[in-house]
Amino acid sequence: MAKKSGKGGGKPNALGGEQEVRRMKKDSKTVADRELTVRVKTARGRKLGSKLWLERQLNDPFVARAKKEGYKSRAAYKLIELDDKFALLKPKGRIVDLGAAPGGWCQVAVQRTEGTGKVVGIDYLEMEDVQGAELLQMDFLDDGAPEALKELLDGQADVVLSDMAAPTTGHRATDHMRIIALAEEALGFAEEVLAPGGAFVAKVLQGGSEKQLLDRLKKNFTKVHHAKPDASRSDSAEMYVVGLGFRG
Repeated sequence: MAKKSGKGGGKPNALGGEQEVRRMKKDSKTVADRELTVRVKTARGRKLGSKLWLERQLNDPFVARAKKEGYKSRAAYKLIELDDKFALLKPKGRIVDLGAAPGGWCQVAVQRTEGTGKVVGIDYLEMEDVQGAELLQMDFLDDGAPEALKELLDGQADVVLSDMAAPTTGHRATDHMRIIALAEEALGFAEEVLAPGGAFVAKVLQGGSEKQLLDRLKKNFTKVHHAKPDASRSDSAEMYVVGLGFRG
């Protein structure tokens, strides 16, 4: 008669029991090792990318300062520096912010116009409200976006800001051309809405193919500058073109 196992059964065969225990331990170890390996690989995969980002964020004084001073992003300090240098934002000024998310530039624009102007921002990304600014969630490149902005603006603008950037491809020449194309779209809009004497700011990447953009700026503005704020990361090719004194 076969022996029963478990509660109420006969005494298990000693040799068979030891072999079974060893087999179960071996199987358990194999499964545990397999699961651990997956977890470690996944964790390492995340760590490699996130570690560099976290280190940069934790060691970035502008990130800490933005958090302390209530700005939505470190990018706010880029506009602060540009405004300190070029006196772009004035009380009662009418400001358009293209590529506004997460809203740091709109915050600065509201503050520097002392709440007496009009600040309009647009981005395809959802943004939290910025007190004193009107925000439009829409892709600026959509056909209806310029008219929607003009409707919100309800008049001419004194400053058009563009911090727009296309998703990077890792191919420097391609990334450069993409951001120049966005800057040219922003400039086209600025040429339609700026009041005489107005200003234009757009992000570009150093790359040498922005001649056509610069030629347009020189034609339409009395002064044209390049600027790289201290808040721009030192390892980034990012810089800004600034047009002052729109000829109208």
